[in-house]
Order: sequence, then structure tokens, then C-alpha cells
Amino acid sequence: MSLLGVDDRRWLEFVEGRRDATIFHHPAWAGLLADTYGYRAMAVTLTDGGAIAAGLPVIEVRRPIRGRRWVSLPFTDWCPALAGGDRSVLVEELADIARSHGIPSVELRAPLPEGPSVRSETVFVRHAMALGPESATGGSGLSTNHRRNLRAAERAGVRIVRGSSAADLEEFYRLCMLTRRRLGVPIQPRRFFRLLRERLLGTGLAFVVSAYSGDVAVASAVFSAWNGTLVFKYGARDDRWARLGANHLLMWSAIRWAAENGCHTVDLGRSALGQPELRRFKSGWGAREEPLAYTWIGNAPRPGGSRPFEAALAVLIRNSSPWVCRAMGELFYRYAA
Repeated sequence: MSLLGVDDRRWLEFVEGRRDATIFHHPAWAGLLADTYGYRAMAVTLTDGGAIAAGLPVIEVRRPIRGRRWVSLPFTDWCPALAGGDRSVLVEELADIARSHGIPSVELRAPLPEGPSVRSETVFVRHAMALGPESATGGSGLSTNHRRNLRAAERAGVRIVRGSSAADLEEFYRLCMLTRRRLGVPIQPRRFFRLLRERLLGTGLAFVVSAYSGDVAVASAVFSAWNGTLVFKYGARDDRWARLGANHLLMWSAIRWAAENGCHTVDLGRSALGQPELRRFKSGWGAREEPLAYTWIGNAPRPGGSRPFEAALAVLIRNSSPWVCRAMGELFYRYAA
């Protein structure tokens, strides 16, 4: 097993040759996270005859008290190792190379068979749907509630715009600030959005879909489309316009775009087990809900975060001007990995 720079051409060629690779395996995503938060990104690989046979992207995360650990990948819902059916060799080699670098714990955002030094825990579900030729027009898997909201949005004249310009991303940022302030959580640092524009939107790996009522953007989302998979990564809306159904028309437009442009899968990301409304929203498109386990190799994870601190921070953000939400993101977001 060896470590490569995440921008090593050999890793990109390997990823591009895997049908099961998503944008989260692409070096652009790991590089974006590393450069935003000051992390070290690499690809851990197994070779066969000089060619990469298996591997996964890894980022070294440093946090106060918890120390160093490897994560594949932080701020990422799901990132399975790219390997064959038997992953035991990969697990053993990964544990060995981590120990040789003084890393006591490796976290994989995907399930692996449990063993003496391997622990898995299911605290999320993942939503994914397979696309076929009928997906662009049929909508046979849509729930009654989703159909009703789509009709409401169409009657209200909601307009959908897909783009990748700085202006498109700025509209998303404005709505994201409203959403995260309402939820009482910090927003990502500004440099994250700048690099997102340069590394993903600017290279055709991602785009923004926004819903407009007249000239006002009322909902927006960031999607990645690469290697046959459309990934819903971030969503935001102005709650004052919630009854328009703009969020539903936005999502349905993105799913239809994916079907029309050769995607075989739509990945709607993860939901916590205790988020029934979000789970219903994602399942309502016909997405299959599956348990999503995360795996730790080496030391068991320590409890992250402080509930009293997070509760106090939420109250502060909800009751302060937007600059507080932004400042808290600049200070603390990198520790939420």
C-alpha cells in the first residue's frame, strides 16, 4: 500500500476508470476541502503489477483534544473504498499504514465488515435512485405530496435557472445564509465558496439550480454531475416563500436534467435517523432508502462536539445579525469534520 498526492495523475486515471466512483472520489473534491480548511489530502492505494487496484481518498484532520485522524472524507456523506468484493486486505493495509504514520484512528464514510479493530455504526440513511429513459418524463415514483407541490409551483409561475456563474453561486450563498441562520448553525467560510466556484463549478463538475418567483431567487441548490451520478450536495431556501413549492420544482428539474443527460443514478445524500421530514422529502422522489453505516479502524471515536456549546451557539446565531453566522463559520467550521 502506498500514499499518493490526491492530485497525482495516477489517482485521477484510476478514479475515471471506475463506474462506481462519484465526485467525492475525484481529486477536485478532496483538494477543495484540504485547501479550504488547511488539511492534508492524499490517496491511499493498493497496486497490482504497478497499476492501482484499489484505494480511497483520505484527509488528515487535526482537532483540539481529539488529535490527528484520517477521514474518508470529512464534510462528505458517503465515500466507499474503490475495491473488489473482498476488502479485508485493504482494511488491514490501511490500518498498518495509518499506524506507521502515527494515526490512531481512520474513519470511512461507508460500511465495512467488522473485525477486531473495525467498528461500524449506523446513524444515517442514504437516498439514491436509479434512472431510466422514463425518468425524464414519467415521474411514476413521485409521492402525492410531491405532485401537489409541483403543480402549485407551476401554477405560481416559478422559474428554474441552471448555471455555474459567480452570480448563480452568490444567490445560493444568500439563501444558504438565511437557511443556516434559521437552523442556528454556522455557514461555511467564504473561501470554501470561492474554491467551489473555481474547482467544481468552473470546471463543469457541478452547477447551481435556482428557483425564482419573478426576479427573486427563493430556493437554490448545488449539484454535482460526474461519471453518471447526479449528487445533491447543498440546498437552501427562503422560508417566506415555502408554500410556492419552489424546492420541489427545483429538485424535479434537476432529476429530469440528469435523466436527459445520461446519468444512471441520483444520489440525494444522507439523512439522520431522527429527520423524518427530510427522509420523506427524499423518498418522495422514488429514491430508495438504505441504512448508511460509518466505519472506524483503530481507536473508537470519541464523542464529538459539546451539546451545551452547540445549543448556546444556535441561540446566538438565530438572534444575531448574519455576520455572526459567518464569523462563527470562519472560526469553527473546520472542526465540524
